Formats: sequence, C-alpha cells, structure tokens
Amino acid sequence: MEIRYYKPITTDIETMQSMVQEEVDKGIILLRTEDEMATTIRSYTCVEVDGVLAGFTALHIHSPKLAEVRSLVVSENFRGLKLGQGLVEACKTEGKALGLEDILSLTYAKGFFESLGFKEINKEELPEHKIWADCIRCKHFPICDEIALLYKL
Repeated sequence: MEIRYYKPITTDIETMQSMVQEEVDKGIILLRTEDEMATTIRSYTCVEVDGVLAGFTALHIHSPKLAEVRSLVVSENFRGLKLGQGLVEACKTEGKALGLEDILSLTYAKGFFESLGFKEINKEELPEHKIWADCIRCKHFPICDEIALLYKL
C-alpha cells in the first residue's frame, strides 16, 4: 500500500467536493464552493492511497499567529489507516514552517484532536471577526455545538 501526502491542484477540486459532500449534507463540514476552494487551493493537503484520493484538509490562516484545521475528511473506504492523523500532522508541520503559534479546530471529533495534542478551550476566547464569519452558512447556526480545541506549536 502506497500512501502519499501532497498539495492538490485545481483539477482535484471536483473530486474533493464529491468526497466531502456527505459530511456537508450532515452539517459536519461547511460547504466550500468550487471558487472558494480554488482561491484557497494552496491551504489544502491531500492524501492518496495507491493513487486514489483518500482524504484532505485545509490549514486556514486567520492571523500571523493563528490558523485553523478545516474540512478534514477521510473517505470511509480508507478510515482506520491513520490518514486523518497524518493530515493534521501535515498541518502542524506547515504551521511551524509559517511561523504560526497556534492551530485551532472547531469540531465534533473532540477525542480525535485531543489524541493529537489539542486542548479544549472556551469558544469565547476566539477572535470573533476571524473565526465566526463562516458560521452564518452553517446549518446549525446560530446554535453552535462544535467544540473548540487549540494546539500550541
């Protein structure tokens, strides 16, 4: 089995959107339009197994000190291979290289992120104008039941 992490190109967007659609429909991940994904394509990291896209995530920078792990998804066919862990580790490595101090996750998968060293924080500690701009598009808005976790780089 060959596992490869890589930076996607714009021609990967259609496949990425198909992969994440079920999670978007459930309200677990926010919809990102084709244009949004194209303008932020450099923030994504993908993973493939034997040449097949198996998952992806994005490291979205909010400020010179803070970024967020977004849109983390691994195809059901490839779960259990620690690909999600590899994607988050890639975000940590990229965050360090960029000089960031903290990486945030707003998630329903608290245990997963805690196993990777993230610590739960109060959502009220987050800079509103940076983090909450996307919330209006969430199907759970205005009742946010996601958990905020932070990783110190």
